[in-house]
Amino acid sequence: MTQQLYFAIPGDLDARTGGYGYDRRLLVELRRLGLRVEHLELDASFPFPDAKALQHTEEIFARLPDQALVLVDGLAFGAMAQCASRHAQRLRLIALCHHPLALESGLSAAQQQAFKESEQLALSCARAVIVTSASTARTLAELFAIAESRITVAQPGTDRADFAPCAGEPPVLLCVATLTRRKAHDVLIAALAMLADLPWQARFVGGEEFDPLWAMQLRHQINAAGLDSRIHLLGSVEELAPEYLNADLFVLPSRYEGYGMVFAEALAHGLPIVAARAGAVADVVPESAGCLVPVEDAQALAQALRTLLTDRVAYARLRSGAQTAAKELDTWQDTANSVFACIENMTQRTERVT
Repeated sequence: MTQQLYFAIPGDLDARTGGYGYDRRLLVELRRLGLRVEHLELDASFPFPDAKALQHTEEIFARLPDQALVLVDGLAFGAMAQCASRHAQRLRLIALCHHPLALESGLSAAQQQAFKESEQLALSCARAVIVTSASTARTLAELFAIAESRITVAQPGTDRADFAPCAGEPPVLLCVATLTRRKAHDVLIAALAMLADLPWQARFVGGEEFDPLWAMQLRHQINAAGLDSRIHLLGSVEELAPEYLNADLFVLPSRYEGYGMVFAEALAHGLPIVAARAGAVADVVPESAGCLVPVEDAQALAQALRTLLTDRVAYARLRSGAQTAAKELDTWQDTANSVFACIENMTQRTERVT
């Protein structure tokens, strides 16, 4: 009999973020493997649900049949601990953790602590935990004492792509990330202000709707630095491939990354990378393909960018390294196979118990 899986995801599945991109592709690939996957749409207010959102979630989970397999995206799971606790014995819950909620930037100490406590309880209710990188697996073990045997690493896949010609005049610096504090666009703008003497253009691709106030602050920072004619905020775009193909260098100094799918996509297009050594970034970007600097260090970021904009030998070396790394990237089929194996193992364990 074909396995039935329920995949609970908050908000708009078509949202242009790495996490939602992962969820979309996982849905498709699991169905290709023969699973019957039903998408359960949870309220968009997660990870800050109000009482109405939590009640709606409770109603959805209460309608699921006993022993149903339920994969829950971590954007909701870590913030619905009470619901998870009520259904932990009746349902077979699987958590999908892109990164711990408490590690999001811009949270108060009280919010961080509340997320940590909520996610700790929620994860204790999950029979298995899927993470998107080995780095996140280590983080969960450290923060929440999750046993290694309960964690499955299912790295995001990357579609094969053409290499960018990297012939921009002036060079085009590409940054792909939603405009949120964790992505550290402010650090990048500060670094670019130190490079005003060099020829370059920068393109920031990413939605502003997740934190409009922060996006407004970034616009003010760009204008104050006199870079409004050189840094272009493009918002979300439907098709990213043209942006990668027209770029010469990829740069994103995130304060934390649970994986960083855009780094893999940049590698797939053969782009050298400059980034911060944060979370799983070093696991994705090899030294042969990128330059990683300390987190929140605009000076070091500027120096790394200056080197690649002025030293053609260094630039060519990293570009060649990116093209080599592209051949080693996981596919989305690899991702789905890892998740499918986790589900199969859970099913076998349940059958042995019953």
